[in-house]
Amino acid sequence: MSDPTLLTAIQESINGANHILCLAHVAPDGDAVGSLLGLGWLLRGLGKQPTLALQDAPPKEYGFLPAFDAIITSQAPNYPSDVQGRAFDLVICTDSSSPDRMGSVYNPQVHGSVPLILIDHHVTNTRFGAINWVAPECAAACQMVAYLADAFGMSLTGEMAECLLTGLVTDTLCFRTSNTTPEVLAVAQRLMQGGANLATITQRTVNRQPFAMIKLWSLILPTVALEDGVIWAVTDQEVFEQVGLPVGDTGLSSFMVTADEAAMSALFVQKLNGEGLRCVECSFRAKPGYNVATLALSLGGGGHPAASGCTVLGEITEIAPKVINLMKAARVQQQSLPAQGS
Repeated sequence: MSDPTLLTAIQESINGANHILCLAHVAPDGDAVGSLLGLGWLLRGLGKQPTLALQDAPPKEYGFLPAFDAIITSQAPNYPSDVQGRAFDLVICTDSSSPDRMGSVYNPQVHGSVPLILIDHHVTNTRFGAINWVAPECAAACQMVAYLADAFGMSLTGEMAECLLTGLVTDTLCFRTSNTTPEVLAVAQRLMQGGANLATITQRTVNRQPFAMIKLWSLILPTVALEDGVIWAVTDQEVFEQVGLPVGDTGLSSFMVTADEAAMSALFVQKLNGEGLRCVECSFRAKPGYNVATLALSLGGGGHPAASGCTVLGEITEIAPKVINLMKAARVQQQSLPAQGS
């Protein structure tokens, strides 16, 4: 499962560093938060001094994870001094397929001279690090961090086990996705044996929703449409603001693709990007046998065959119809292909 040469190079880099900046992607999900925290516990166990940073505040439902409050975000008052002004020996980025996914916590002018290690499982990864460990066969970045712990001879126990199992649970929808392999389950079993409680993690993550999310769905679903095996819905940033939620993963794409008649799904959200330009955030999902990662990559995004996304500059009235047509064409092209992994 793991490239021994890459693991050796990563070990040597970590062994030679002390102050290490650890990052994950913008709009963090369970795997981003879990791999970031799990990596932090691994590095502290090695006697290192990691700084854990995210552009966006991690979702509150992961607040039960140990050391959650140690994550610094760009909204925190101490962010500039703790991240931008500190000298680091090494940067490690997890669960990010392209450099833009690191967001504002990574400043090339400040951190560009520091070696960057990339630990990611997205098939669309652009390999932007000095050392690129990209393993699409892994279901989550947390699985890779577990293998890194193995390489260092560290036990998958305690706080680290809890964080890593959370990423595995959330990225596989509690081991229901098509990339849930025997190797994934073997790592999950070891994490459970190390003290991570699967039932508790499942209940705190995939089995719960804030009322605001349910209200959000009720406002978006009236726009849902289905044509030629593609199901989609459209909304805008103001709807998220109306219910008090940031624009991000709603779970709606995953829900829509469960329709019997659908092969692919998309949620389109009109919003403003960091530069104040109007753009459309696209979230794609696909049933086994179909691939939306190639589509997302062609539009400047990335992800997995079964779950990917992108952000396209422009108006939703123009972008959504064009992308829907691309999805329909992709469905026809792919419908006779063998099933593909997530």
